[in-house]
Amino acid sequence: MEPDLTRRRVLAGTAAAAGTAALLGPLSSAASAAAPVAPAEAGTKPTVVLVHGGFADASCWNGVIERLQHAGYPTIAPANPLRSLPTDAAYIASVLRSISGPVVLVGHSYGGATITNAAAGAANVKALVYVAAFVPDKDEQLSVLINRYPGSIIEAATRGVPYDAPDGTTGVDLYLEADRFRAAFAADLPIATTRLMQATQRPFSAACFTDRTASVAWRSVPSWALVADADKAIPPALQRFFYDRARARQVVEARGASHVAMISHPRTTTRLIEAAARATC
Repeated sequence: MEPDLTRRRVLAGTAAAAGTAALLGPLSSAASAAAPVAPAEAGTKPTVVLVHGGFADASCWNGVIERLQHAGYPTIAPANPLRSLPTDAAYIASVLRSISGPVVLVGHSYGGATITNAAAGAANVKALVYVAAFVPDKDEQLSVLINRYPGSIIEAATRGVPYDAPDGTTGVDLYLEADRFRAAFAADLPIATTRLMQATQRPFSAACFTDRTASVAWRSVPSWALVADADKAIPPALQRFFYDRARARQVVEARGASHVAMISHPRTTTRLIEAAARATC
């Protein structure tokens, strides 16, 4: 059974006070192949868009998707390209433009940086939800932010592999080492599951860590957030710093959660998303 929340707190006082950066789950073609959809009629529940982070595909949201759909929320989990922050943000922004009606936009890990950039200027995005995520400000780089607080073992777990880009240049893809994957990202999941996750991981371009954030949606769109309190990828202290700075309206903590809190704590994650939806749509 999913652990209870250890703490729930409201950081910004009123509904008018708007806010001022992996990873992989068991694979399922149904989630990763999801295409943009729109609510059937005006007045229906908002569409929830779930954006995964590095080394991942959209199946990391499977448990959350199941619960949201059961509750009647139109839900999609597009593939985050993981090529560069400008490329990824532009793609997610195009997904948002394809949806009619209000959107609750959710990002995990690097997906948090992606949605921070993608949602800027998107009038249909009514709420941002950050799940163990990066929440950068303008001009910030994830490679710098990750070292703001101690506790991350992401760099020690990562291996770079050169690749040839279509334009003839050489890039670097990042992979998680097999013997360090579970400890760094999914220590609260079964070993058999994390072996599969590691073997099927998607490459994550190193450029995503050095690209600078260009636009900051959380300054104008209200945010909600979840702290994974046993996270070894993005330290919990860094997550709290991000959420405090963004003036998240509500922050919840999941006891014993690894970096992939949406896999190990899908009910907690879903309830937070539903709270954001109820408050803004």
